[in-house]
Amino acid sequence: MKNFVDVEERLPIKETIPLSLQHLFAMVGATILVPMLTGLSPSIALFCSGVGTLLYILCTKAKLPAYVGSSFAFIGPMSVATKLYGQSSMLSGIIAAGLIYIIVALIIKFVGTKWLDRILSPVVVGSVVIVIGLSLAGVAINWAGLNSSFTTPALEGVSRGTWIFVSMVTLGIAIIGSMYFKGFFGVVPILIAMVVGYILSILLGIIPQEVLKGISEAKFIRLPSFVFPTFNINAIMLMAPVSFVTLAEHIGHVYVTNNVCGRDFTKNPGLHRSILGDGIATMFAGFVGGPPNTTYGENIGVMAITKVYSVWVIGGAGVIAIILSFIGPVAEVIANIPLPVIGGVSVMLFGIIASSGFRIFVEDKVDFSKKRNLIIASVIIVLGIGGGGIKFPFAGSEVEIAGVALATLVGIILNLVLPENSKAGDN
Repeated sequence: MKNFVDVEERLPIKETIPLSLQHLFAMVGATILVPMLTGLSPSIALFCSGVGTLLYILCTKAKLPAYVGSSFAFIGPMSVATKLYGQSSMLSGIIAAGLIYIIVALIIKFVGTKWLDRILSPVVVGSVVIVIGLSLAGVAINWAGLNSSFTTPALEGVSRGTWIFVSMVTLGIAIIGSMYFKGFFGVVPILIAMVVGYILSILLGIIPQEVLKGISEAKFIRLPSFVFPTFNINAIMLMAPVSFVTLAEHIGHVYVTNNVCGRDFTKNPGLHRSILGDGIATMFAGFVGGPPNTTYGENIGVMAITKVYSVWVIGGAGVIAIILSFIGPVAEVIANIPLPVIGGVSVMLFGIIASSGFRIFVEDKVDFSKKRNLIIASVIIVLGIGGGGIKFPFAGSEVEIAGVALATLVGIILNLVLPENSKAGDN
């Protein structure tokens, strides 16, 4: 008997809406954090994530469930470009980054993906997937209040104990709900946990009174803050190369989704369509004043927990995001989800992503008695979560290859050059 909702399945609207809201709540904290750090509007980021997701679904022929939201990889270059050339000029760099994605998608379409099977063996893919999850572990720990050195103006005046209490209650409900809730409640444990965490935050004073007042006084209909681009070659040269860094992360997300859904999306609808969707979503954001987009690990984690892979549910989240970006009070509520609430669920969601990498090792029977596999996995994991990177000058600034991108690049090289068997002999 099937215990999951497949990609093409369409659920009744009364079931789809809560499931879509769950995806929206899971990704919204990270999506609005990027514009808050780079001087853009959180409401326009919410709008662009919704439109971008629908564009992505269109490009992938509604065969690949993925939600796209604001990309953290571009925070540094966006900040530098805005400071040097202005916000509208920076947007031209976002458009150029999206264009790079589209060019790569066209190359893959005509060259094919057989070369991917050669360079992305199971030991590489599994290790990169582990890195994607574990590299986010520090973020989850910070948001959950478990790092005593992490502070944020949004939580000034809140005791560390209260912060941790809310995050752990949120995490506990998510865990209990995932394990023991039955029926429809069993597929929306993340949403339930975040709603309870939000209410608890209000009762314990984590959400300041001025924020609650701002929510109550917000105009019901409020247009997102659209900003339109101005062509600037320097901003383009600064930001476009970052797309090569995020491409590695994108491919990793596709492989995680493969593993979660039990399909090979690199072949159907094709990796070129996935990359094309990401590129078009990013270009659209650049044209209206939003941050560049990328597929979101948080939403992959939600699918892994709920076993609901329906692209209709993902699309529903996109539609809701667009609608809510125009509704002032609701946009304010979403924009002010407390970090402890986001952190609590992120501890589980990011960990599930990492666990998917171990699942790849098991299902593909990766043999770690072979020194080749042991070395590749070891180097990828340490480089990916160690916090280091390689910087080089480019267009008057610096471009850094770090984290997932550095680990993937080195892992691919090792996979290509290391012999199948060690000359010293495998144990």
